[in-house]
Amino acid sequence: MKIEEIMAVSGLPGLYRMAANRNNGLIIEDLQSGKKRFASSRKHQFTPLGSIGIYTDDGETAELKIVFRNMLDQLDDNPPVDAGASPDELQEYFTDILPNYDRDRVKLGDMKKVIKWFNFLNGKGLLEDDEDAPSEEAGQEEE
Repeated sequence: MKIEEIMAVSGLPGLYRMAANRNNGLIIEDLQSGKKRFASSRKHQFTPLGSIGIYTDDGETAELKIVFRNMLDQLDDNPPVDAGASPDELQEYFTDILPNYDRDRVKLGDMKKVIKWFNFLNGKGLLEDDEDAPSEEAGQEEE
């Protein structure tokens, strides 16, 4: 599964996959339990993980898949800190995986969410498909 197929749904914990599209919302499948349910577009916002970026200090954003790739590359040497770690530990870890992240715009809650999502997706083996086909654009952004 590619990261573009996974989404966050406002007001609901966890990550989801779109199972079907309706004119007034989506049928979503919880990646944790596998259960499907309807989520109304009037009540929820749907954000594919592929469209999420982390602000960098040059005014640009780093795609979430690049951040996840950096986390995977450093997994053995620098495993993710616990999402409940101290603010200093979270910031130090984020500095290691994305040295130029914007310290003013990337909040602690964002860091915790990225770490939780990474741990969940990596634990389920859902990040490996993205590793097999790195894009040329991603290689240019890392430099």
